Amino acid sequence: MAYDPDNVFAKILRGELPSHKVLEDDWTLAFMDVMPQTKGHTLVIPKSPAENIFELPEDILTATVASTRRVAMAVKAAFQPPGIMIGQLNGLMAGQTVFHMHFHIIPRYEASGFRFQGAPLADAEVLANHAKAIRAHIGD
Repeated sequence: MAYDPDNVFAKILRGELPSHKVLEDDWTLAFMDVMPQTKGHTLVIPKSPAENIFELPEDILTATVASTRRVAMAVKAAFQPPGIMIGQLNGLMAGQTVFHMHFHIIPRYEASGFRFQGAPLADAEVLANHAKAIRAHIGD
């Protein structure tokens, strides 16, 4: 499958769709998942067009992993979950539904009830407040 420049994350990067941004730098963007699995579920994407981890240049992957760690630390500080799961899916059979490489940062509050996709759409105000709480812990 070839990279689709009209995927939802590409549209967010171009400003064609809104997002609740948590962190942005020269290489990455982090924002709240609009269908969160748990409170604080955040996504980190590279600004480079790549369908999956195998297509992403190593230097951009390194920057994306560093941003993922930085945001995960802020999520942990903001929500104090007993655990955080970081996931990255490659391909339809792995459960990938948006074909722009990305990491999920999912705070875990309970051991059961987990799923990557299919959660109800979250309230925008709630997401905005969650993004604000995480941004407060990003640091420089």
